[in-house]
Amino acid sequence: MERLNEAMALVEQQLEGDVDVARASRIALMSEHHFRRMFSALAGMPLSEYVRRRRMTIAAASVVSGAEPLQDLAVRFGYGSADAFSRAFRTVHGVGPAGARRPGVVLRSQPKLTFTLTIEGSTAMDYRIVEKNSFSLVGLRTRIPLIHEGVNPAGAAFVEQISEEQ
Repeated sequence: MERLNEAMALVEQQLEGDVDVARASRIALMSEHHFRRMFSALAGMPLSEYVRRRRMTIAAASVVSGAEPLQDLAVRFGYGSADAFSRAFRTVHGVGPAGARRPGVVLRSQPKLTFTLTIEGSTAMDYRIVEKNSFSLVGLRTRIPLIHEGVNPAGAAFVEQISEEQ
């Protein structure tokens, strides 16, 4: 994990400009192909997506301040044109650079990734199997549609309708 974190430190240093993925993979002691696959498996997103989100997180402060022209920001963060930069900004933040300058606009932030290893299950557990008479389970049920982000409104509404007595 230490080598992956060193590779990620290099990626962070190169966010303004071209990210040298080949060099980062050498630091992590793996091929570029395996580095990208390992990153994607561990982070849950491709390396290119992570880099884009991090760049746009950093760029957001400059965009909001308005101190630097959009074309200069585009070049600084590795985009060929202000239009390409604006499209990437809108994809990450849900609003274009001009809209980001309005008061009260919510922008999205991608925190810096670090990798750690957590090992669980190293403590033994004593158990015994006991035979019980048959029994019935009773409770409330509902169908809840699958939603991948945020609070599921159908689930929240179901929980709200459960009384203390139930």
